[in-house]
Amino acid sequence: MPARTQGPRRYRWDDLQVLLALARTGTLSAAGARLGVDPSTVSRRLDALEEALGVRLFARSSDGFAPTPAGTRMVTHAELVEQAAHGLGRELDNLETAPVGVVRITAPPGVVEYFVAPAMKALLARYPELRVELDASVAYADLTRREADIAIRTSRPTSGDLVAKRLHRYPLVPLGRGDWVRSLPTLRALHDVPWIAWSADLAHLPEAKWVDAHVPAERVVLRSSSAGAQVTAATAGVGLALLPQTYLRRFDLAEPRYHPALRRRLADLPHGELWLVGHRALQKVPRIKAVWDDLADTKHGAFARAL
Repeated sequence: MPARTQGPRRYRWDDLQVLLALARTGTLSAAGARLGVDPSTVSRRLDALEEALGVRLFARSSDGFAPTPAGTRMVTHAELVEQAAHGLGRELDNLETAPVGVVRITAPPGVVEYFVAPAMKALLARYPELRVELDASVAYADLTRREADIAIRTSRPTSGDLVAKRLHRYPLVPLGRGDWVRSLPTLRALHDVPWIAWSADLAHLPEAKWVDAHVPAERVVLRSSSAGAQVTAATAGVGLALLPQTYLRRFDLAEPRYHPALRRRLADLPHGELWLVGHRALQKVPRIKAVWDDLADTKHGAFARAL
């Protein structure tokens, strides 16, 4: 590593973003995904920054990247710059007087595809100068770092300066292709039919836990991390999937008939929830307030009508 050149170093915001993304994710690929660039771009920017400073900022290993002592000090200062930038952004947002500009909404893929996206037609007709970016992601965006303006989540947040409102509580029930389900005899056991379930990386979800606890592993014929793939597979007749009961109104799905003994065992079927979440400091920004108020209107809002 060459010695640092004399004179002050002018850091670009891109440099600090690479530093923060790599410190928070630990891998080039995850940092690249967070920044929207290729892993090779992250590596190249990091190499250039280390070359300019003459110090190693991250230790490389088979487990990923970990900040060195010098890197840790740099990350601390970069976070202060990030906080200041976000504070400036909030102040500029507060200067708005009408719902104009971009609002970023993040939600689980199934929620975005089947409910949020259809609700946008009425919302954008009401506010023609709004522009919406939809992020369909299982992972939670960090609202305090402005990775999104509004989130719809399946659980209420427990930390951060966030506000939350419960939008919907719904039962999760076994559903399958309508004509296939109606052709089945009355079910006496859950293992009498094939099942569709979440993949291992989402085993923490309530519906995933329920299927794993009640259905033998060998009867789970398809696993997926995509809600859309599960719905598509269920409507194609692959098997039963534990899905929101509201999907009965949107797809060719049906719930099986159960023997009374089995129905009693189904009393512990989980419920799902949807929570509207936002940063407290942004609640009065006109463009964000307009979208929040529409999503939060559980009686007349476009999102509520889509449910």
